[in-house]
Amino acid sequence: MNLDLSHKSALVCGSTQGIGKAAALELAQLGAKVILLARNEEKLRAVKAELSTAKGQQHDFIPADFTKPEEVRDKINRYIIRNGAVHILVNNTGGPPGGPIIQAQPEEFVQAFSNHLLCNHLLVQTLADGMKRSGYGRIINIISTSVKQPLKGLGVSNTIRAAVANWSKTMSMELAPFGITVNNVLPGATQTARLQSILESKVVKTGLTMEEVKKEMLDEIPAGRFAEAMEVANAIAFLASPAAAYITGINIPVDGGRTGCL
Repeated sequence: MNLDLSHKSALVCGSTQGIGKAAALELAQLGAKVILLARNEEKLRAVKAELSTAKGQQHDFIPADFTKPEEVRDKINRYIIRNGAVHILVNNTGGPPGGPIIQAQPEEFVQAFSNHLLCNHLLVQTLADGMKRSGYGRIINIISTSVKQPLKGLGVSNTIRAAVANWSKTMSMELAPFGITVNNVLPGATQTARLQSILESKVVKTGLTMEEVKKEMLDEIPAGRFAEAMEVANAIAFLASPAAAYITGINIPVDGGRTGCL
């Protein structure tokens, strides 16, 4: 199986922590030149120093804020003008705050739509021509299992994630003739700061202890444990590889079997 990403460049969003960082580490291990994208320049420098250069690649980073989609697009556009095509795009950013949908304010939906769908869309528009010219493109969106089965207490997230999934499927059909695949990875409960935030919120809302809240969540997972970020990154890396050239337009749950539908 060909998993070699030598001579490929990968833009990884939200890559200073959690799943984004794990994906960046794995793609670099497979030989890709990784361009890290996140807000905090100090953290970007630290992650860059951790990336493998065993295949001689030179990594880079771009500080940018996903609350400003046009700024993100402009910075990436300037980068590719100077450095050439990006072959792999990992769209990943922190999820919206939790809470019942009936209590969600309109501006919460607008902000989440901007952070997730609009930023993804602008990045694809900016990078697609270079992928077409190179004959190689992999677009991987990190979403949530909520696109298959909505999660309780995540009203805004459930709504926006579904929009991203349908955008992705539509994009996959348009880009497939150019050798560009578009797929979604759907992480389940994964050991990240996002999961810790959700657990802490449930403790406050339910009055249960942290251990009780964890047990309640783990009881829903057939594998009986939370995922490690690198396990999600493995799925991302496979979809980014030459081996996945004929896989496009799909959702891949990485959730230990929790999602109750096919």
